[in-house]
Amino acid sequence: MYDSNEIKIKKTASAHDALAARLMADGNLILPGLLEADALERLCTELDPHFEAAKFGRGLFYGAETKRFGSLLKRSREAQDLAMHETALGVAKGVLGKWCQRLQLNLTQAIEIHPGAPVQAPHRDQDMWAGPKGAMQYMVNVMWALDDFTSENGATRIWPKSHLRDHTAMEPDADAIPAAMPRGSALFFLGSTLHSGGANQSARPRRGLIVSYCLGWLKPWENQWLAYPPSIARRFSPELAALVGYSQHLPSLGNYEGQCPSLLLERDGPPDFLPFTDALKDEHCELMREYYASLEADAGPSGRHEDNAGGCDPRAV
Repeated sequence: MYDSNEIKIKKTASAHDALAARLMADGNLILPGLLEADALERLCTELDPHFEAAKFGRGLFYGAETKRFGSLLKRSREAQDLAMHETALGVAKGVLGKWCQRLQLNLTQAIEIHPGAPVQAPHRDQDMWAGPKGAMQYMVNVMWALDDFTSENGATRIWPKSHLRDHTAMEPDADAIPAAMPRGSALFFLGSTLHSGGANQSARPRRGLIVSYCLGWLKPWENQWLAYPPSIARRFSPELAALVGYSQHLPSLGNYEGQCPSLLLERDGPPDFLPFTDALKDEHCELMREYYASLEADAGPSGRHEDNAGGCDPRAV
């Protein structure tokens, strides 16, 4: 017999892979109405006072007519669900999964572009990392529309397929396409895609949220451990806590005293000293097993290899 839940998971994964393929082909993807109306209203209600309190930016890039704030997961319960949205995570994993063992949250950011705001300078978000460009993807951004996005009110501008061209070059403004979409929709774009905020020539502010995912071994743009220290993160679901960094990226990257940092979310916290515990990829474990097996094979009748200093037990891997 077929397991209906298993079939549903396979179909969902297949759909996410297809969307990821479209995103990789074009550099951007719009999914209209991805956020349900009730969830959108709850999200807007929770964030309204934060938009009111937020400050306008400083500098040419962030803009004096645009408000921004981060740390959304501690400001809005609905934002926590947004970060864990099945389609957003599925597409991000479909794009980034071949280059990392797990994803991490790069940032959450609310943006309100006010009337009179000029167009933002085009940029590629991946440029904050100094690694080689073109051979791999570092990031997937999801811009959630809290208002209708139009060419008049500052919809995000996208240069389609710019991720396939020169990663250091600007492109003509005439080639930019405004990501017009109704509220509740999501714009996906790669960290290698040239984009910018649009000019708001309307009479009202335009609101949106960015939830960004990156390779689990990169340093995220937003310092997640300062945004969500253990006192806050222990209120998250285990999956969300892992996404913001309370997990190890194998092998052992991001550990705390040689163990998974999720220990910090226990009510009383861990003791000062912990036993360092292997957290390795399967291929590393297999290499170790093969290595110790070769030592045993070379040890001879005495059962001890003359070059083996001892102290390593393959059974402990």
